[in-house]
Amino acid sequence: MAKAAADGQKAIALTDHGNMFGAFKFVSEAKKADVKPIVGCEFYLVDDRFRKSFSRKLGERDKRYHQLMLAKNAEGYQSLTKLCSLGFIDGLYSDFPRIDRGLIEKYHHGLIATSCCIGAEIPQLIIAGKTEAAEDALKWWLNIFGEDYYIELQRHRGLENIDNTGVSQEDVNQVLLGFAKKYNVKTIATNDSHYIDESDADNHDTLLCINTGKKKSEEKRFKFSSSDYFFKTQDEMNRIFHDIPEALDTTMEVADKIDLLDLNNDIALPKFPLPPEFKTQIEYLRYITFKGAKKRYEKITPDLKDRLDFELSVIEASGYPGYFLITQDITTQARKMGVAVGPGRGSAAGSAVAYCLWITNIDPIKYNLLFERFLNPERISMPDIDMDFDDLGRSKIIDYVIQKYGKEQVAQIITYGTMAAKMSIRDVGRVLDVPLDDVNRISKQYPAHADASLKAILAAEGISKELSSDMNAEDLDKARKIRELSEKQDTIGEMLRTAKGLEGSVRNTGIHACGVVITPEPVTNYVPVTKAKDGELLVTQFDNNVAESAGLLKMDFLGLRTLSIIKDCCEIIERRHSLKIDPDEIPLDDTLLTMVKDKFWLNAYTLKNVFNVLEDTTNILVKEQKVNFTYILENYTFIKQISLDNIRGIFQQHF
Repeated sequence: MAKAAADGQKAIALTDHGNMFGAFKFVSEAKKADVKPIVGCEFYLVDDRFRKSFSRKLGERDKRYHQLMLAKNAEGYQSLTKLCSLGFIDGLYSDFPRIDRGLIEKYHHGLIATSCCIGAEIPQLIIAGKTEAAEDALKWWLNIFGEDYYIELQRHRGLENIDNTGVSQEDVNQVLLGFAKKYNVKTIATNDSHYIDESDADNHDTLLCINTGKKKSEEKRFKFSSSDYFFKTQDEMNRIFHDIPEALDTTMEVADKIDLLDLNNDIALPKFPLPPEFKTQIEYLRYITFKGAKKRYEKITPDLKDRLDFELSVIEASGYPGYFLITQDITTQARKMGVAVGPGRGSAAGSAVAYCLWITNIDPIKYNLLFERFLNPERISMPDIDMDFDDLGRSKIIDYVIQKYGKEQVAQIITYGTMAAKMSIRDVGRVLDVPLDDVNRISKQYPAHADASLKAILAAEGISKELSSDMNAEDLDKARKIRELSEKQDTIGEMLRTAKGLEGSVRNTGIHACGVVITPEPVTNYVPVTKAKDGELLVTQFDNNVAESAGLLKMDFLGLRTLSIIKDCCEIIERRHSLKIDPDEIPLDDTLLTMVKDKFWLNAYTLKNVFNVLEDTTNILVKEQKVNFTYILENYTFIKQISLDNIRGIFQQHF
């Protein structure tokens, strides 16, 4: 983006193969750089996206063509999203999301299409000597897209004899120019850009080897024809297409006809079904809140009523009554299904409404917890309530949500796994065929500091001052040795320098551990989706960092083994001793703790996992200072900041 802006380019397009993973962040970054973002996708086009069986004996194979399409406007972005999503939902085969003509006929409105690169249908037919078939294909595209279809010209080095056919890319261009003249189709000039600068070509080739499981020394592997696939400047493109200036002019015409997209949206809450006697969500929310308050507190005092009225007014003003109704429905249904539900975590514990709805199980009034930390009337933001379930029951909750809101309206959230320093070193070492012993030795010598990136250690001006000032002596010595090794002109040095260039690259995708999206309409009306590898559940192509900005309601369903253990323990106790224990009903007063602390409830193991508090700190407080769990709750903010060295002195001095 910085290169485009520095070169004075007015627009820039992102057209990843088969996906739109980077679209949202791309648009955001382009706007920051004052460059018009053009969202597109280079699809994999096949005859039948549903066909997923091919006979090697009969010489059958999955014949895929590349096909570029760009969103001209908001409607085009919707079409692009549908095509990209259905490529994964219907057409995924051998890791390739595929679309077909039937989908294009249905979802082509608002799109611009081109004849694309040499991997596309028309150029491939030309290369195969099937010029007449290529012309027929062009007619089909023109019939669908009309003036929004363009002949695309590219000129890359190394394509003088494509696949040993004797046909060059320029030969293909000349046939395409003939088609353009015959059918009065405008031409555009582009460059296939897979990296920023030409100097990045070798790193890109290494990344291809990592992704395909090959070594750079292998001759028969996928590689690009030259180092020509970098992001070219205006001057470079002008020189390459100096004989076809009209193609460059038309390229700017395409940029001008594309609307400036805004992918940010308000949160779209699913419609929660109300009982017929209630007309609005806030009316029903108020009813069940005060109904719950009578059970929680027995008597609704004026102070309690004021607190609940205040919270409900803020919830109504912020527009989130539906969010609370959805959340309480899920936690209520979980308990009915026998799924263990956690007591609540984070700022949500400060909501008395959440407590009265059994969303949380911690009394915010008793512990003087502030509602404003959760939902501030002066700074309205989407409430975020993490719901804890036992890890075995979490899937039941997701199934319930799918059943209630519909399979097309529920999705998990994608994650992107990037190459950290050690992973980058190991991956590059394998590709460069560096002996495994050497790779392991370098990895073990690498600094343990969390911020010790290769970019910081191998910075041109020396180890980053910020990093070096924060590292201990051992890590600093390791960092210096890594720099020394990187400066050598051998395979180890090459490995470290290349690993630095690839550090931070997206290595793979995964699924967010707890995030689930629920939408009022099919998810594909809002964002593009893919599919989970081990199931049928949809997965958003945008990650957790932008889900809310894209207008998605994100619910966090955490599956906790701790809850499963507690649940199992209660079942074992009931089975062996006929004693039914409800963990939510265990009081935290001094009498009970005094009675049980010598057994197993409050010993060195019970407080092992108090969030953000050192284990030894809690053990000292319990065993030596004889505090109870209520004390730890009430003084949590203070306790979590005390170091182990100071705990005894501070406690004796102040308490």
